[in-house]
Amino acid sequence: MSAQARTHFSFARVMAVFLKELVQMRRDRVTFAIMLGMPIIQLLLFGYAINTDPRHMPTVVEARDDGPLTRAFLASMRQSTYFDLVALSHREGEGDRMLEAGEATFLVVIPEKFEERLVRGERPEILFAADASDPIAAGGATGALQQIAQTAFAPDLEGPLHMRQASAAPYDIVVHRCYNPAGVTAFNIVPALLGVILTMTMVMITSIALTRELERGTMESLLATPVRPTEVMLGKTTPYLLVGAVQVGIVLAVAIFLFHIPFTGSVPALLTGVTVFVIANLMLGYLISTVARTQMQAMQMTFFIFLPSILLSGFMFPFAAMPWWAQGIGEALPLTHFLRIVRETILKGGGFAAIGDDLWPLLAILALLTAVALRRFRQTLD
Repeated sequence: MSAQARTHFSFARVMAVFLKELVQMRRDRVTFAIMLGMPIIQLLLFGYAINTDPRHMPTVVEARDDGPLTRAFLASMRQSTYFDLVALSHREGEGDRMLEAGEATFLVVIPEKFEERLVRGERPEILFAADASDPIAAGGATGALQQIAQTAFAPDLEGPLHMRQASAAPYDIVVHRCYNPAGVTAFNIVPALLGVILTMTMVMITSIALTRELERGTMESLLATPVRPTEVMLGKTTPYLLVGAVQVGIVLAVAIFLFHIPFTGSVPALLTGVTVFVIANLMLGYLISTVARTQMQAMQMTFFIFLPSILLSGFMFPFAAMPWWAQGIGEALPLTHFLRIVRETILKGGGFAAIGDDLWPLLAILALLTAVALRRFRQTLD
């Protein structure tokens, strides 16, 4: 072809390159699936699962008075979309236990002789305790409780009690923000970033490790040695445990000394949770590396998993406010359980007993990922 012919624009050459790209796209099914799947997942998650105004939050009520006003208040709470009453207790301390264990986000305590003291004009107090380790979850419901109380008590404050309908309510609602009294967002975000950082780096680094061997052709040399699949897996992932340890040290140091986040829980419990979580992410990355054929595919698949982990784990949006199907997906993600372990140990002062309900699911996820990754790697060798 002459130089003059190459200088003229040719639709035929454009069409040839276009058809070539279509063929490559058809062959690269993983990339094509991710290109189509990513926007669909984003639309579904942001459209259905994400709620910036949390509703139907689990609430426990300690009702130490059983008068008509108390029953009206409970009925009004049940009709509200902000609260889901998961327990009605008459024992002191039961609500605090459920709040600490994460079984409830809010605790409402109606004191003894509430109705009698209200009639006398003594302005009895209703205690509203919120798990403020996630300030977003505690925000809207705190403001809604005052209106719920006014609506509940208004029909009974008539006739002889009409004088109690003064400019100020005949009762006080005392709000207690547990585990984060000042409502500092950094107390929730900074410790949780430990899980987010470990998820991104551990999964991505490990997923690229094996695909790099395939792309460079060094996998054939590795397969020529007597090394076994389990030994390859351990040898490939163990060095990154050291990287994870360095990241954990940096994040905790910054959280404690720069953001002054109080560490009130058990250090061994936190380190146990961190260790299991890091290994689970390494196994997830290794599983991705057995599916991806190129480093680009490995990175794409990593981000494909990273997006649901961020949105459905409770890191950005309250977990309890998500629909049941989104919570089901979130429970299968290692980050969801790790965030609870971090909050239990760092903010709530918990130990091994407090993290048990999230440690065993994390161990189960680790065992499943390890088994599947090892099986996939054996198939790769074959």
